[in-house]
Amino acid sequence: MATRIQAVLGGRIVPHSAYEYTVADTTFGDFAVELDYAYLKARGREEGGSGFWDEIAQLSDDLLGAVAKHIVPLEIVAPPIALDRAHELHPLIADLRAAGARGTNVSAIYAFGLHFNIEVPDTAPETLLDYMRAFAVAFDWLKRVSAIDISRRVFPYIQPYTTPYVRRICDTAYKPDQTTLIEDYLAANASRNRALDMLPLFAWLDAERVGAVVDDALVKARPTLHYRLPNCEIEQSGWDLHPAWEHWCVIEELAADRDRLDMICADYCDVLDAPLGDPFGRWGERFEQYLR
Repeated sequence: MATRIQAVLGGRIVPHSAYEYTVADTTFGDFAVELDYAYLKARGREEGGSGFWDEIAQLSDDLLGAVAKHIVPLEIVAPPIALDRAHELHPLIADLRAAGARGTNVSAIYAFGLHFNIEVPDTAPETLLDYMRAFAVAFDWLKRVSAIDISRRVFPYIQPYTTPYVRRICDTAYKPDQTTLIEDYLAANASRNRALDMLPLFAWLDAERVGAVVDDALVKARPTLHYRLPNCEIEQSGWDLHPAWEHWCVIEELAADRDRLDMICADYCDVLDAPLGDPFGRWGERFEQYLR
């Protein structure tokens, strides 16, 4: 995969282990290519030993790596890319497809996803809350229009926020400062496995507070919204970044229109407060009426 990135975008390949590479100095900067398996990456970075048990461990790792490469995704991590240049990645997507890259729909065990790390306009708590509220009320609609694969629904990677937490943040009387916003989020969502994962951003704002609750080396502090919901359908002819990004733009528009967002949140709170809630999942269709 690293060679395909180099062929399309230039740069030079820097190996770190059998499972991790950097494609440095491309037209966008440095790309990381890695097997999405923490144990193998850690083992791959260790220096090989010469004793009998080291040889046994190496054999086990080689066997595990051979199996993992068939069921664990190779992940491409792009450097920051300006929105007006995102289309320049499409030749790479086409090249990877031609080389045999496979996505979510190829296998029942391929819960592969497309992640966006979206730069926030500012880090004021009211701004971040509006993004979270917009995402919460749009989640059912996003899941439907994105045609999220059953494998990704079954695995825990893209869970919505808990219902009590959504009810709290959608209440227009909820006006937390930064500390309260982070603490309330951690109390209800202390996991990376959220379709809109706020941990990287909150760790960037308050690493000590997040680290006291979430002990996970995979939480990388950065000033972005970590949106993890869309499928990766790279094997499908014509698939690219546009549809998933257009769906995200609905969140951008809502977060920037607080009066409209308040109205939708009030309607959603009425649904959540109903005796049976939304047992037939009709909120997604109801939400779509606000987009017309």
